[in-house]
Amino acid sequence: MSQQTFETYEEFWPYYVAMHSRAATRWVHLTGTLTGLAISAYGLARGRKRCLAALPLIGYGTAWPAHFLIEKNNPATFGHPLWSLRGDAQMIRTMLAGRDAELAETAAKWLAEHGGGGAAAGGEREGA
Repeated sequence: MSQQTFETYEEFWPYYVAMHSRAATRWVHLTGTLTGLAISAYGLARGRKRCLAALPLIGYGTAWPAHFLIEKNNPATFGHPLWSLRGDAQMIRTMLAGRDAELAETAAKWLAEHGGGGAAAGGEREGA
């Protein structure tokens, strides 16, 4: 899929979710981000500032391979780093609220309107 351009975060959000069309990708993101946060918080509580590196290292270190191996796409971070960080936080909040099905629907709708892409173009999508 070619690089997408967006004027606002609100336009970007459905694209971001579509780049996470498979539940496995979303859950890898959630697990990596929460693990990185937990290790970073532990490090801060124990005065070990080097543990702060856990958040980006574990977060991105688990998320990016999920894109390549599960979604078969490139992480949105490469083209939209700040909006992707915001999108990751919003996606994780949505999942923790028990609304993962809503994300699957958003992804399916965006992919249907924009001709698919990534893993969704090569196989089944959740919610489709």
